[in-house]
Amino acid sequence: MQEIASALGVAKSSASRWVRDVAVDPSVVRGTARRRVPRGADHPLRRRKLEEIERLRDEALTRVGVLGERELLMAGLGLYAGDGSKGEGQVKLSNSDPRIVGFFCAWLRHFFAVDEARLGVVIYLHEGLDLAAATSAWSEVTGVPPARFGKPYRAVADAGIRHNKHEHGCAHVRYTCTRTQREILALMDAVLSSNRWLRGPGSNRRHFG
Repeated sequence: MQEIASALGVAKSSASRWVRDVAVDPSVVRGTARRRVPRGADHPLRRRKLEEIERLRDEALTRVGVLGERELLMAGLGLYAGDGSKGEGQVKLSNSDPRIVGFFCAWLRHFFAVDEARLGVVIYLHEGLDLAAATSAWSEVTGVPPARFGKPYRAVADAGIRHNKHEHGCAHVRYTCTRTQREILALMDAVLSSNRWLRGPGSNRRHFG
């Protein structure tokens, strides 16, 4: 299916819909799989993919540049809008990416008067993974001492999940402060209310930037 999508230049989901009623002989599929060229690190397609990723990263660094105060504030609001909890009384964010969790904690401390005693972390970690190592890693990322970590949630191990991908699980950062939570929501509302380019079809090009 992926080969069909790549050949036609469409999404894999589109190719799947187009051929879902086509009967396929399993023996043909197996024969095709055996004839495929291995896509190792030296394969031309693999090299082109890695080269494009590296080029786009370089372009992104140039395009983004150094973030000022306003840009940092907006970036954190966008992150909270996507991953943060909107419930009353607590500022909460969950993610398995240390960069995102670290950025959020730094953002929270930078723009709001954080009482460290109210800032805590809970780890979501599959059984069989090293809880002590995960606690140490997330403590370093968040700047929250292990003593302020809540009881971890240990999920039943899933054989289908690559343990080396999320060996430290997911961190749930929680800051208990109603005023801060309301302040963040007010800032999010201000952003969404002030952008005229969001208000009508076709208006984004005229007002963006």
